[in-house]
Amino acid sequence: PEQSSYRLLPCMSNRPGTPNTNTPPAARDPASASPARRTTRLAPSPTGTLHLGNARTFLVNWALARQRGWRIILRIEDLDITRVRPGAADEAIDLLRWLGIHWDEGPITQSRDLEPYRAAMRQLAEASMTYACALTRKQIEQAVSAPHAGESETRMPPELRPDRAARDAWRFARLDTNYRLVVPDECVAIADRFSGRSEHHPFNECGDFIIWTKLRMPAYQLAVVVDDARQGVTDVVRGDDLLPSAARQTLLHRALRFTPPEWWHVPLVLGDDGRRLAKRHGDTHLQNYRAAGIPAERIIGLIAAWCGVVQRDRPQPLSSSDFLQRFTVDMLPGEPVRFTGNDHAWLLTRG
Repeated sequence: PEQSSYRLLPCMSNRPGTPNTNTPPAARDPASASPARRTTRLAPSPTGTLHLGNARTFLVNWALARQRGWRIILRIEDLDITRVRPGAADEAIDLLRWLGIHWDEGPITQSRDLEPYRAAMRQLAEASMTYACALTRKQIEQAVSAPHAGESETRMPPELRPDRAARDAWRFARLDTNYRLVVPDECVAIADRFSGRSEHHPFNECGDFIIWTKLRMPAYQLAVVVDDARQGVTDVVRGDDLLPSAARQTLLHRALRFTPPEWWHVPLVLGDDGRRLAKRHGDTHLQNYRAAGIPAERIIGLIAAWCGVVQRDRPQPLSSSDFLQRFTVDMLPGEPVRFTGNDHAWLLTRG
């Protein structure tokens, strides 16, 4: 493997992504706001409508920020143009306001200015850290019998990567093709403020991943890194299904000479069957609960029960102000929460 310029940590575990249980999560200790104001972001994607799991993450993020004096940016992540749903951004903003969540800046819409992402691509190309790649998933699998890294991606092995001389000869000239990041054979350690330390190996998990798409748009991993850096985001609060993305984004932060943010990955809300919330679990969309006349206070009350603010089996209606006053990060369960039939029934209860 090529020598890495990323300067990452050696792996301490044979299981990438496995928390080190000997290291207590830093978030369990009280923390005060920094004299230099810290910043977080609420970042809904207008590819669908917000559901109860989204609401829980946004409410926790907002409460953490307000309690610790962080600045909050609202960012609309709309670069997945094939999946953007008309009106979804306005609906998400309206629903956040309905819940009593507010912010200090925005909404900032990613698609309004693509130049910062192009500038980042030129920087990576100058350092030979990216290359054009028109190979499809099927072609990659056929070429090297590449193992699947997940349900939606195939590992890009280094055998298919052009050598440095070839990369040096190319520049970020064609916008209508995929570009991949040169991923070093190194471990990335994530010191998460909630879930603790975990170790990841993107080289083994996904290989050289796509950072620019043939649709002339930056891929998610590049876009959020560039935006977090230029918008001064210091703290990222989101679901723990994105822990592997934290490792990939750390690679990009370091390649672009940015400082990675503090990570706060919280457990997901799952269906009663232990799987991620989806249509199979019934309608969990906020918009439909609101249309049915369910007040925001019942949504927040259920989220409060999920977060340990009130007893799990005794939810009670709460306003966002009530939640803010009573919530602490120490209350959050360390395991995923399950949305049950009883939860749904309670939401629909009048009075």
